[in-house]
Amino acid sequence: MHLLDRTQWLLMACLLCVSGSLLGQEYPNRVVRIVVADTAGAASDVALRLLANKLSETWGQQVVVDNRPGANGIIGAEFVAKAKPDGYTLLTGVVSMLAMNQFVYKKLPYDSLRDFLPITQIATNHFVLIVAPSLPVTSVAALVKLAKSRPGEIHYASPGIGNQQHLAAEMFARAAGIKIVHIPHKGTAPALISVMGGQVAMMTAAGAAAAPHIANGRLRLLATFGKQRAAVFPDAPTLVESGYPDAVVLGWTGLVAPAGTPPDILNKVSREIGRLLTAADVRSALAVPGSDLTPSTPEVFGAFIKEEIEKWSQVIRLVGLEHSQ
Repeated sequence: MHLLDRTQWLLMACLLCVSGSLLGQEYPNRVVRIVVADTAGAASDVALRLLANKLSETWGQQVVVDNRPGANGIIGAEFVAKAKPDGYTLLTGVVSMLAMNQFVYKKLPYDSLRDFLPITQIATNHFVLIVAPSLPVTSVAALVKLAKSRPGEIHYASPGIGNQQHLAAEMFARAAGIKIVHIPHKGTAPALISVMGGQVAMMTAAGAAAAPHIANGRLRLLATFGKQRAAVFPDAPTLVESGYPDAVVLGWTGLVAPAGTPPDILNKVSREIGRLLTAADVRSALAVPGSDLTPSTPEVFGAFIKEEIEKWSQVIRLVGLEHSQ
């Protein structure tokens, strides 16, 4: 009897150990790293740090942001593509990194569809068509008329060659049948300054970056690039309304994981991010004019990325930038 009791106790102890071991293996049970391919203090970095802190509180495990900027997101993306697919190294993905680079660069150390799995979209950024206040136009129609009367004389700014702002301007120019000249700058801020100062006539930009300057009159907003009007710019027509149904551009940020990451981990992270992004305190902290929080499922985000890849591949080929870098 005593021997049986002892055996029963040993079996119970073993079961408890196994149970505890399995619980200890539940994701996450150690530090989770989210790579941001931008500098500390950038908009994506600020948002991800807030989400990382909230996830740390929820999971009881530290979630850290790892900044790996450079080469239009290639450095950060390559690092995560080669990471172990266990859910402990994730990537903040943006449109240029996941939907454009493969068509612009001759050699890319990752493949967006092969090397990553989607988790969730985080935010959508409205794009705007803005001009210098000194330019004598107050509508898209007037801008197009002016550009057609002065082919090759209207200059536009962008943060460089092959980025979304450059390509959005070229998309609009082709839709409108106008010839405008690209003046690349070293970053969004210098490009905006050139337009505000009248050195360059126009540009396309993320609404979040342009909103303060639109509000104070240093930039004139002609239209937005979404399918519907942006709530933050309710009086501005879309380019679709202005007669250019194919000139639709949205910036976006999302989260992806290395290919091979278990689906249950992807779904868990997606659910947690979705829950956080619907919380009032988080939405308030991340509220930025020109940007909307848009969480989604892995399936929805994956389908969206494929649509963006198809769209931007065509634009890049039309502009003549395919494998130009």
